[in-house]
Amino acid sequence: HVQLVESGGGSVQAGGSLRLSCTTSGYLRDCMGWFRQAPGKEREGVAAIYTEIDTTHYADSVKGRFTISQDNAKNTVYLQMNSLKPEDTGMYYCTADSHPAWDGFCSRYSGQGTQVTVS
Repeated sequence: HVQLVESGGGSVQAGGSLRLSCTTSGYLRDCMGWFRQAPGKEREGVAAIYTEIDTTHYADSVKGRFTISQDNAKNTVYLQMNSLKPEDTGMYYCTADSHPAWDGFCSRYSGQGTQVTVS
């Protein structure tokens, strides 16, 4: 069982920044990432990092604004979110898997989520 604990969500004005953190139990899995879900919408992949090769993958909607990174010593991945837009509002979930899915995101395990609100 993989335990994922997110933190760092909050409310921010459009154009602002937030940094989300996700700490895992034990160690970082080979594929770590973030999904988000807005009210009334399906969950969507936002970012992923393939930790063994330190390679990243992003949804087109966040490229150039969001950055995912890892800190192996702390068993933590981060999502730095800049130039936030109202459409970035949603519940953000940290996810983990042993390998990426067909879409490049990691989805097998998920945390409880942290709310991001952009107004």
